[in-house]
Amino acid sequence: MIINLRMYSKEFEINFFGSQSNKKKQLNRIEIIKQNINKFKIFLVIAGTNTSQIPGISAAGINAKSRRTTALADAEFLLKGASKDHKYKLPLLNAGVTPALISYVCSKLINIYPVIVPLGIGVKPYFNHLVVEDKELGPSNCLTTGKSMTKERVLNLYQRGLEIGKSSKQPVLISESVPGGTTTAQAVMESFGLEVSNLVGSSLFKAPRELRRKVVQQGILNANLKTDFDTFDVVASVGDPFQAFSMGLLVGARLSNQPVILSGGSQMIAVILLVLEFLDFKKKDTFFEDVFIATTGWLVKDNSLNDLLNLINEKYDVNLLGLASPLNFKSSKYKELKDYELGHVKEGVGAGGISILAFLNGFKNKEIVSLCQQNLEMMKSLGQISLGKDC
Repeated sequence: MIINLRMYSKEFEINFFGSQSNKKKQLNRIEIIKQNINKFKIFLVIAGTNTSQIPGISAAGINAKSRRTTALADAEFLLKGASKDHKYKLPLLNAGVTPALISYVCSKLINIYPVIVPLGIGVKPYFNHLVVEDKELGPSNCLTTGKSMTKERVLNLYQRGLEIGKSSKQPVLISESVPGGTTTAQAVMESFGLEVSNLVGSSLFKAPRELRRKVVQQGILNANLKTDFDTFDVVASVGDPFQAFSMGLLVGARLSNQPVILSGGSQMIAVILLVLEFLDFKKKDTFFEDVFIATTGWLVKDNSLNDLLNLINEKYDVNLLGLASPLNFKSSKYKELKDYELGHVKEGVGAGGISILAFLNGFKNKEIVSLCQQNLEMMKSLGQISLGKDC
């Protein structure tokens, strides 16, 4: 069941999903976020996976070549917006436009400058970023190999995330741009015995469920995980660099008693699952009390993300709460934005969580839509979106 509450103004609506706690508790938890809007430290973790090279697995680029630079282009746009000095062209999509557009507009409205964490991208970004590992390590292997990364790399990424999280003096928002990431998320969850193939979302209009099912099955089979495997074994076998680092960042931030927003869909739920499997503690509710899943309204339309979160809540006896942004493009005059209303793209680059912060800060839907349209016009005029021949 998805609960809809009107809050703060007649124009603002927020959808709650997952934990069916009472209305007063939900409003109290929203107040925690509202009081910290301008204090959040936003991390955009961009990661490379060779899983993204499987034809038909992802909409984050029209072909395998374009998906190689999608995360870099998303990060550049999140930092700089429409710019004539851009280095990376945003990938041509079959429909829609990068959700980095939403995140850029909303981060500017709330005056927050994101921190970019590149993992397995293969190049050193020219823009400011946080160095976590050697860029020469490159993307994780395709999960079908059952050997995505070495366990040493996974442990190092987790430890670096843990250190950064523990040192945080402010609330944390974790976002991602990981082509192929929903497939590695599904593989991680199914490695722990969860039947989620019909619940994990996709950037594609129609999720490639049968293809993903075959890819995940092959990866788990080749991983040959023994009965005593742990969280890190699973990530090393069928996961991706984003998961390993974000696990540590989440744990570290909570050890510092900081609220954490995981801005995304199934990829963020996979991170929570990994943490639940890893941590040995009784007070799980206390640990996750100020941890929120935040996403776009487009991703919760079919109820599958709600079912997925409730599956985790029931299995691990926790009360995780999901929040869906009220952002919509029904009034937009541009096809690229209206495509979101049809079910294309849906989420990414923290669009759900960052737009929720903007709404809670008092900005209206029409303001955000107007700014998205202005920036879309600029990126088109500046040639910032690839043409078919560029791919």
